[in-house]
Amino acid sequence: MTLKSIFFTSVLSVLLLSCSHDPFDVDTSKVKIDISYIDMDKAFRTADSSSLVKQVNSYKNEIRDVYEYEFGHCLNIGDVSDSNVYSAISTFLEDAYIHRLEAEIAQQFDDKSAIETKINDGFKYLKAHFPKEKYPTHIVYLNSLFRSSAASFENDIAIGLEQYLGPDAAVIKELPTNEYYQWYKDGMEAKYLERDVLASWISANHMKELQSGSLAESMIWWGKVLYFVEASFPKAEKDIIIRYSKSDYKWAIENEASFWQYLVDQKLLFLMDERTKANMLQEGPFTPGLPEKGPDRLGQFLGWRMVQQYMENHSDLPLSELKNIGYNEILQGYETTD
Repeated sequence: MTLKSIFFTSVLSVLLLSCSHDPFDVDTSKVKIDISYIDMDKAFRTADSSSLVKQVNSYKNEIRDVYEYEFGHCLNIGDVSDSNVYSAISTFLEDAYIHRLEAEIAQQFDDKSAIETKINDGFKYLKAHFPKEKYPTHIVYLNSLFRSSAASFENDIAIGLEQYLGPDAAVIKELPTNEYYQWYKDGMEAKYLERDVLASWISANHMKELQSGSLAESMIWWGKVLYFVEASFPKAEKDIIIRYSKSDYKWAIENEASFWQYLVDQKLLFLMDERTKANMLQEGPFTPGLPEKGPDRLGQFLGWRMVQQYMENHSDLPLSELKNIGYNEILQGYETTD
């Protein structure tokens, strides 16, 4: 082999390696995550009056934000005195439906070790990419009474376990359809739990605030969130990352170019209108203005695809730097395949 051939082969090898670089391929073996898990819901079910008072007081000190969220927002009990804690919780648990709901939570989530392993692994991957960012101190299991699946605060995350019982659980089927639509119940799959935890924390604690407020910027903001969730669970199926069914994800991929053209033709990308942004970004049975057989949140989906494409074209860019890339640069570089 000639010197010229050797040089050409070496250059080609370097190019092939750079093209095949996987931005999600990071070593997490030495990454440390120190998260404490607290089962507030189980404490409510099992504690006697004296131990419950002590437990609640510890919640006020250790996880104040979650305590106020659960007692004030979810259960609508408020900041009760020590003498009324046991009575207030007992009254809540004595409701016939709540009793069945709690029994189902206790049965389905008796062993949460696998969940905690997945969450810890997800945060290890995230920390490998963002070593200087903050990470949760506590993750708290509770019954949010269907207020939210995962809620993030300054230092802690609350998980509403009732949100992951599955649409076929009897207690979920009991929920009135005029308040809890079927599309909402269909999303109550346990397979989304760990993904929701990371998405909640990333969106609340890792992302910069929106600047322009346009639909395009909001789409790409969500696209970055989803890309960082994808980096946290690099082996997860893409439909899990976006929280779609497999058929909805397939539909979104097949109609990506059409959706993009719709946004361009209707001149929606730079609108500031809150209703338009809600239609494109928020959960629902479908994305308003588009075929009802398609999924919701197509704005989030397309923002994610834009970010994915940008990173494919900038394979040497660390994820920590992606956060600082302006939405307009990502938008201008986007090209549909059709």
